[in-house]
Amino acid sequence: MSDVKTYIQKLIEARNLSKGSSVSNLLEEFCSDPYIIESVHLILNTQKMLTNKWQIKSRIEEIIHRSIVIPNGTVGKMYEAKLDFVQLAMNDLVYTEFEGLSEYGLFYDNESETIKGIPEKAGDSKIILKFRVEGEAESSVLNEKKIALVINPDPKSLWKNIDSDPQDPFWKKDNTAEFATIGNGKHIVVASKRGRSHANVGSFRDDDFAFKFLESTGWSVVVISDGAGSAKFSRKGAQVVCSAIVTYFEELFTAADNEAFNALIFHYLLETGEDTVRKLNHWVYHHLSKAALYAHNQLVALTKELNCDLKDLHATLSFTLFKKIEEKFVLLSFGVGDCPMAVLSSDLNKVTLLNWLDVGEFGGGTRFITMPEIFSSEKFHSRFSFKMMEDFSYLMLFTDGIYDPKFMVEANLEKIEMWQNFVQDLQGANQDNCAVNLSPNNADIAPQLSKWMDFWSIGNHDDRTLAIVF
Repeated sequence: MSDVKTYIQKLIEARNLSKGSSVSNLLEEFCSDPYIIESVHLILNTQKMLTNKWQIKSRIEEIIHRSIVIPNGTVGKMYEAKLDFVQLAMNDLVYTEFEGLSEYGLFYDNESETIKGIPEKAGDSKIILKFRVEGEAESSVLNEKKIALVINPDPKSLWKNIDSDPQDPFWKKDNTAEFATIGNGKHIVVASKRGRSHANVGSFRDDDFAFKFLESTGWSVVVISDGAGSAKFSRKGAQVVCSAIVTYFEELFTAADNEAFNALIFHYLLETGEDTVRKLNHWVYHHLSKAALYAHNQLVALTKELNCDLKDLHATLSFTLFKKIEEKFVLLSFGVGDCPMAVLSSDLNKVTLLNWLDVGEFGGGTRFITMPEIFSSEKFHSRFSFKMMEDFSYLMLFTDGIYDPKFMVEANLEKIEMWQNFVQDLQGANQDNCAVNLSPNNADIAPQLSKWMDFWSIGNHDDRTLAIVF
């Protein structure tokens, strides 16, 4: 009865009704009345009910107006947004569901309290969190809170793919890929793809390549070139130097030159003396430099035809020749520019680099075969390479459109684990699950490589050329 007495006492005091000396005795008698007791309990329970309802109502309003930020999503990319209701100080929610997620290809996992899925379309909208707080009846209407959801478009979809002008006198295919046997028991697959930055404005593919097995001498030759994007005729320059290297070794490299090399190799295999090594290096330097100079002179002749400057034809040049002699592979190479050439051992545990790259610390370090000073530089002799090995799994040449996103810096080219990762990437270990089956029996090998080269890399949208001998 104490709660009844307390309530009545506060009531009469609040109304200033406590007069006379008999109030205490009267209060005891008054509060003993069953009707009064029932009435006070009814009032107290009503007050409690109203207080609870007010607290629930104010809590709902607090939740509705509380800021909840979830991460932006991207079309086609796995999305997961954990709603940590404890951290959000909303652990008094006893029921939650979402409305508006399915139209974006998302769903709410109630058990893990996570919005997840792969967004199917872009948009900026409000999704609705429907909820009940602790104390609400199970049959009550669900409360609604709007939360901003932003799904960004797939970055790839923002790039245009405008065909280059086929009427241009130096037009060539925007994308091309080839597969062939290349002699010496090896095969080659090569793809060259116009970069997104070029496709977006309808400009041309500047990269180029060439390869051929020269039956008369037994050499296999592979050439790649990256035309400078700032040079207006670089696409033609790259095409000319690739063709020129093949022409040189096919037409100007004589049988006597080849026999002289074979004799040096046989002598080298019998006795690896300093004199033999010196003669071999001299032979490599002499003939490969003549080939490089021949390519350079083709560009010089082209400037007269086009009435343009050599810098308008700026292009890098990297080429490799290889053949099998006495069960060993001999590899010769020359490089100007930033296009790596490398050989991977049969067990994929060793990488042999065939060139160094012309790269500068602050950019602008690339050199081109158009530059006459290349041939007079004291570093010219270091652009040549002679290697011999039992066998190899892959011989690779590629332009910076591949090098920049996959290796990033020149130092990584020396790390075998980077090459192992690169091979695994080609085999499908990538975010697109796009694989190239490097088998001579794979009829789709060329289109597979071309498709693989569509990989997305933020900030890397240059032409891509990759040649793989296997």
